[in-house]
Amino acid sequence: MNNSEDLRDRYKDLILFKRVLIHLKPYSSLVSLAVLLLLAVSILNLSGPYLTKIVIDDHIKEGNINGLDVIAAIYFAVLIFSFIFQFSQTYLMQYIGQKVMFDLRSQVFSHLHKMSFSYYDKNPIGKMITRVVNDVEVLNEMLTSGLILIFSDLFTLFGIFFVMLYLDWKITLVVCIVFPLLAIATRIYRIRARDALRKNRAHVSELNSYTEENLSGMDTVQCFNSEKHNFRKFFSINNERLKEDLRTVRYNAFYMPSIDFFNSLAIGMVIWYGGGRFVQDEIQLGVLVAFIQYLQKFFEPVRDLAEKFNIIQTAMASSERIFELLDTPEQIPSMVPPKNGFKIKGKVEFKNVWLSYNENQFVLKDISFCLEKGESLAIVGATGSGKSTIINALCRFYEINKGDILFDGKSIKDINKFDLRKQIALVQQDVFLFSGKIIDNIRLGNVQMSQEEIKSISIAVNSHNFINNFPLKYEQELIEGGGSISSGQRQLLSFARALAVKPQILVLDEATSSVDMDTERQIKNGIKEMTRGRTSIIIAHRLSTLMYVDKVLVLKNGKIIEFGKRNELLQQRGVFYKLCQAQIKSEQFSAEQ
Repeated sequence: MNNSEDLRDRYKDLILFKRVLIHLKPYSSLVSLAVLLLLAVSILNLSGPYLTKIVIDDHIKEGNINGLDVIAAIYFAVLIFSFIFQFSQTYLMQYIGQKVMFDLRSQVFSHLHKMSFSYYDKNPIGKMITRVVNDVEVLNEMLTSGLILIFSDLFTLFGIFFVMLYLDWKITLVVCIVFPLLAIATRIYRIRARDALRKNRAHVSELNSYTEENLSGMDTVQCFNSEKHNFRKFFSINNERLKEDLRTVRYNAFYMPSIDFFNSLAIGMVIWYGGGRFVQDEIQLGVLVAFIQYLQKFFEPVRDLAEKFNIIQTAMASSERIFELLDTPEQIPSMVPPKNGFKIKGKVEFKNVWLSYNENQFVLKDISFCLEKGESLAIVGATGSGKSTIINALCRFYEINKGDILFDGKSIKDINKFDLRKQIALVQQDVFLFSGKIIDNIRLGNVQMSQEEIKSISIAVNSHNFINNFPLKYEQELIEGGGSISSGQRQLLSFARALAVKPQILVLDEATSSVDMDTERQIKNGIKEMTRGRTSIIIAHRLSTLMYVDKVLVLKNGKIIEFGKRNELLQQRGVFYKLCQAQIKSEQFSAEQ
């Protein structure tokens, strides 16, 4: 809960309100109209008891029936206009709330796309889903049911108070004795409810994160019989949220009846003091009746304010987290504006590059090498040696700490990161496919690419045959993650997707690790086709897939221990040669077995 403490210091209610109200600015004219409608409804609601007072004192008490039909007509007109204005105001506020929610959710989603890999290393996906879906929804509820309607309640409270002062200031002062007690109860409730609701939102985020993690890893959960263990953990998290929910319920159970108590106490004081004055003919009966009606109306907005306060407190807890996300800066901001038609030729040079994911724990240490346009490089080394980190630095997924990376002699920091990534195609070990058609997964939004072009690319990387076997072929729908096809087929689709962007630099990061030997033999020609004429970097444990590369870089503990042309390294009989010999013996042993 330390993070919540930091947020309390950083985000004050007034600041949060101002930031929420900023999102209403594009709809300021509609908000103004909604406020005017609210004021009109409040005025119409105040007129009812006053009309009752006139009827009792000027007509019923005096036995004068003249004008009663006029007052009845006015009262009916008040009800009709109140209905029309309230309907218009409710629809208008719901419309504004939906538009603001759309804008804010789009802003949060867009900001998440700007965040670097390091942000997602530290924040679970379920937490982000909570921000985009749940927290924004709560803010919408505050805008439509809380924030603006508070103006109506406050106006009603002040209006009733001044009308009561106008009718009889002495009874009004007697009633005011109750108000300090109500204020104390409200303050106690506000402090405790805010804390409970803030913690509740934190538990919601944790609950969503754990649920998302379990559903994503359901095959592992069931394979290792972890259902009971995971349920116990889920039960524990859910139970913590239940405690905060029940704490909120207890505060509401105390505060709501206290409002009714103060309401009854105020009415009792009016009957006691006002009734005595009525007996003494100091006030009229209509005034006494109007006072009782006004007091009943007075405590209705107080009760509404309490309910709206719950909504606002929940929204404040949610807005803290939304603005915390929006205030998190990009670790790798785009300092250089994008350029239309930006192209690189393909020369890549690492100059004394150091990179660490955690402070002072360098994964890459003084890495230097150069690839000319069209050359291919194989990066080999043990797990954890820094192979994939070189790719992360090349694509600028992480910012390097020291040194520089040059593309055609131009520093990576002088190139817009989005322009750079358009020139690089990355085929990763774990392929992610989106739900939708195969053709859409290959072209990834590039609707200008024709089906014939995609078919030609698929043939080149040997993915066309299995696609053609589907009933709908390239129009075949895939489920999220591509779970309906094999891992080898997902990998072949990733090859087609990589070629579809027409990259100048191609990166294969353990791209053949999830395919069998037969499939690997099928795609070797595809890899050769992919790398032809392109600067390419290939990471693979199976050294047989590196037989066509020009250069080899051998890593150990983040340092280069060998670099040069493949044939020259083999002739030197160094580390790369020994790796090749060890794998050849392993394959021979497997074949004999």
